[in-house]
Amino acid sequence: MTLHKLFEPLKMGDVELKNRIVLAPMTRGRAGAERIPNELMAEYYFQRASAGLLITEATVVSAQGNGWVGSPGIYTEKMVEGWRIVTQKLKPTGAPIFLQLWHCGRASHSDFHNGALPVSASAVKLDGDQIRTPFGKKDYETPRALTVDEIKATVNDYRTAAANAKEAGFSGVEVHGANGYLINQFLDSKTNLRKDQYGGRLENKYRFLKEVMAAVLEVWPSTRVGVRLSPNGVFNDMGSPDFRETYLYAIRELKRLNLAYVHIMDGLAFGFHQHGEPMSLAEFRAEYDGIIMGNCGYTRETAEERLVAGHADLAAFGRPFITNPDLPERFRNSWPLHPADDMSLWYTPGAEGYTNYQPYR
Repeated sequence: MTLHKLFEPLKMGDVELKNRIVLAPMTRGRAGAERIPNELMAEYYFQRASAGLLITEATVVSAQGNGWVGSPGIYTEKMVEGWRIVTQKLKPTGAPIFLQLWHCGRASHSDFHNGALPVSASAVKLDGDQIRTPFGKKDYETPRALTVDEIKATVNDYRTAAANAKEAGFSGVEVHGANGYLINQFLDSKTNLRKDQYGGRLENKYRFLKEVMAAVLEVWPSTRVGVRLSPNGVFNDMGSPDFRETYLYAIRELKRLNLAYVHIMDGLAFGFHQHGEPMSLAEFRAEYDGIIMGNCGYTRETAEERLVAGHADLAAFGRPFITNPDLPERFRNSWPLHPADDMSLWYTPGAEGYTNYQPYR
C-alpha cells in the first residue's frame, strides 16, 4: 500500500506538523513518588520526535486528581521545572508537544489522598479489577460526589494547569475527556446521576467539560487546545445507553470553539460498544469540519484508510510507538515493527521497557 496521506504535512492553526502521525498519550509511570518529570522522560519523548505531533502521558492537574502510581503532575513549580526539561530537549527537533490535562476522578483510591475518598460526578463505584495504589493493589471504593463549589474549584485547577503548561514550554494542551476519568464521568449517564445543573439533560452533563474548555481557552488560543473523547469506551467501567446522543451533542458544542483538534477513539477500530453499534469517525465528520484525530489500534494501513476517506486528518499511535521510537521511519520504509506484546516492563521504574527500544538497523 502506498502511503501518501500519513506523510503529508498539516497546518494545525499556526502549528506546522511535518506528518500526520501522532504519538498518543500513554501513561508510563516514570515520574516517581513526587510526580516530577525528569531526564529519563525527556529522553523518551526526544526519541519519538519524528512524529508530527507528540501528546504527553496524562498529567494530573491537582493532587485531588491523582490515581496512578508514578504519573506526572503539573500543579507545582517543581513539576513545571521538570516538564521544562522535556520541552527544552525537544526544542531543537521542531516537534510540537501538547500536554494532556487529567483528573482521575473515581478511578483512584483513598491511598492516593491521605485516606480521603476519591471524587466523581456522583457516588457510583467503579466495578472492575483492583487498582494499584502506593500501598499495593486494593479494591475500588465508592467515590464522593463533588459539590458545586468543588466543581468550580476543579475548573480553576484546569485553568492553573493550562497556565503551568505554557510556562513549562509546551506547544499546547489536550483536555482528557475520555477513558472513564473525571470529565468522562460527568458526560456519561452511567456515572452522572446528579439532579443539579451538572446532571440530567445533555447540556447539564456537558457543562463541566464546557467550563473546563472555557477555562483553558482563557490561557491558550483555541488553535493550541485539543480535547480527547471516547464515545465507545468501556474502560474504567464506562458505557451508557445514550452514548450516541451524548457524543453527537458534545461534538456539535465543541465545533463552536475552533479547536486545534478533537481526538476521538475510533469505533470501527475499537470494534464494539456494549449498548449498540459503535460510533465511527464518519459520524463525527458529518458534524465536525475541523481537524479530527483518530486513535485506537491502528495499523499503518488502517490509519491511511481513515485519512484517505477524509474521516480523520491525523492518526495517533500508542503501543507501536512504545516499542518503535522511530515508528514514522518504519512506516515510510516498510521496515518491520518490533512487537509490542511484552508489557511486563512498560510501567516499571527505570529505562528498561521505556527508553531502551532501539531504532531500526
